[in-house]
Amino acid sequence: MLDPITLEGQVVRLEPLTADHLDAFCEVGRDPSIWMHNASPVRSREDMANYIEIALNAQQRGDQFPFATVLRDGGTVIGSTRFAAISLPHRRMEIGWTWITPAWQRTAVNTEAKLLMLEWAFEVVGCNRVEWKTDALNERSRIAILRLGAKYEGLHRAHMQRHDGTLRDTVYYSVIRNEWPGVRDELQKRLKRGR
Repeated sequence: MLDPITLEGQVVRLEPLTADHLDAFCEVGRDPSIWMHNASPVRSREDMANYIEIALNAQQRGDQFPFATVLRDGGTVIGSTRFAAISLPHRRMEIGWTWITPAWQRTAVNTEAKLLMLEWAFEVVGCNRVEWKTDALNERSRIAILRLGAKYEGLHRAHMQRHDGTLRDTVYYSVIRNEWPGVRDELQKRLKRGR
């Protein structure tokens, strides 16, 4: 089981999620576009409290490691991300459940957050593989994952059921250990350009 950690860069800090983040999450997570492709959208304070509770329960089981995404300067909470599908015996994990309030989308925030997470996964934990999955209809997420340097792996048809009962096809991506140095270099270059 992994111990809670804080990952901090120049722009963003990923701090372990707690129930104390509820008020901030309710404030920055109000835009419905954030939840459009989420299997369980957040529409109320109760939904957000449930979202956090599920994440913390998964952390307690050792399945997930959720973070609040916080601006380093000023400490403003702007979203969340997490490690999931953690398999230490197989040295792999997933990055997912990422959402950022619209004002901070398409900035250096997500690039730096994912660089911090990938560095920790590959260089501290010793992962062989880090993976992502997203709704096949979530074009913005698919583009963002590819921009991180992940490789498309395939489509899992009728993989999940959405809250409205429709079936979701899920697209998988990954970065593996021998790709990591090149991915790291590209992410660092993007950050120097402020992206």
